[in-house]
Amino acid sequence: MNLARLDLNLVTALRALLEERNVTRAGRRVGLSQPAMSAALARLRRHFGDELLSRVGSQYELTALGQVLLDRTATACDVLERLFTSQAAFDPATESREFRLFASDYAIDVFGAELARVLHEEAPAIRLRFTRTPLTVVDDTASLLSATDGLLMPHGVISDFPATDLYDDRWVFVVSADHPSVEDHLTHKDLAELPWVTYQRTYDAPAVRQLGMLGIEPRVEVSVDSFHALPALVAGTRRIALVQARLARRLAPLGGFRILEPPYEAVPLREALWWHPVHTHDAAHIWLRETAARVGSHIATTQP
Repeated sequence: MNLARLDLNLVTALRALLEERNVTRAGRRVGLSQPAMSAALARLRRHFGDELLSRVGSQYELTALGQVLLDRTATACDVLERLFTSQAAFDPATESREFRLFASDYAIDVFGAELARVLHEEAPAIRLRFTRTPLTVVDDTASLLSATDGLLMPHGVISDFPATDLYDDRWVFVVSADHPSVEDHLTHKDLAELPWVTYQRTYDAPAVRQLGMLGIEPRVEVSVDSFHALPALVAGTRRIALVQARLARRLAPLGGFRILEPPYEAVPLREALWWHPVHTHDAAHIWLRETAARVGSHIATTQP
């Protein structure tokens, strides 16, 4: 299609219609009268060759195509908003803006808290919003990155997008402080026979793949969507868990667990800030990336 002939106002109208499923409410949301929004719906129906909204009783429901367009339209609006709010210059001391980042609880604890402290001191009107990384990050990376300012994630899970390296970490094991069968050193037999607590998503994929290459298939007893919860879930049990060394050291004062080195040379972890190419030349985003790299360099001065 010829993008130059497309009325981009229809994109916001489409999003409002699909999300509100009501012509009057959709018009109120985007500042259009009910007749004007009805006309926009008619144009959209002609463009897509589909009703998009079909009346069922006293309500409207999305057609199959309308359901497909629901998420795509939200993503398109986010991309357009970020495109047209790009700046040629950015003064962090005076600008007001919100940066949204996808991150795990590990990344927020080890990196995000320090980034927030620096922004608090240097850019008082800048806001940060951290959101838990969706399960679809590997399969839908482009859409997720286009709808946010960045993603905190180690190398080895996604690729083909620009990234700023932040700091290195390494993997360690945690076991209960009073584990009945593990003393000062773990063995390959321990890893194969003891029950595991695992982080249920894919960020530690390189480390998990390495275990498979060593012929070790973790016997998972508990999985959890939180790195912070891993030490608590091994305390007082025979379980073991694989945790980032920087996080394990931060949680050590809580007690109840011991930190042990892997019985093999574990693959290192390099945390990075990933972003969509639409942000590459935006002055505000350049400042965010430079600040993130500076914070990461500071974290890297301490041993993982």
